[in-house]
Amino acid sequence: MESHRSHCPINLALEVFGDKWSLVIIRDIMFDGKRHFRELLQSEEKIASNILTDRLAMLEQEGIISKATDPDHKLKYIYSLTSKGIDLLPIMVEIGAWSLKHKPVDLKKYKHAQSLVKGGKELQKEVKKDLVKKHLKKV
Repeated sequence: MESHRSHCPINLALEVFGDKWSLVIIRDIMFDGKRHFRELLQSEEKIASNILTDRLAMLEQEGIISKATDPDHKLKYIYSLTSKGIDLLPIMVEIGAWSLKHKPVDLKKYKHAQSLVKGGKELQKEVKKDLVKKHLKKV
């Protein structure tokens, strides 16, 4: 049986994606279309390869992402969001909304964040449909 600090819903969520890197990885897969290890490694936040390896394994173990062999390059893997991972979309949008309100976001570079917030639930439904098509189909 899994051990948790508490069974508080906030704590349980933080145990999955509350570290410094997990949401950045989810962001890159969800919004930037990064699907390979090397692409994720090139994030502007400069995640170290050992940390990326660890977080990808943890996110896979938690059922947030899945990993499949790339049919074009048998030595590479393709990372995809699972249904559980796609369900994080509204949380990612709300985190973005908070940052837009309280932090110095570069709106030229991250205009899509503002669009997602302004687009509301309707735009989120469209984005979710697109994520389902891209990530839940068999590779």
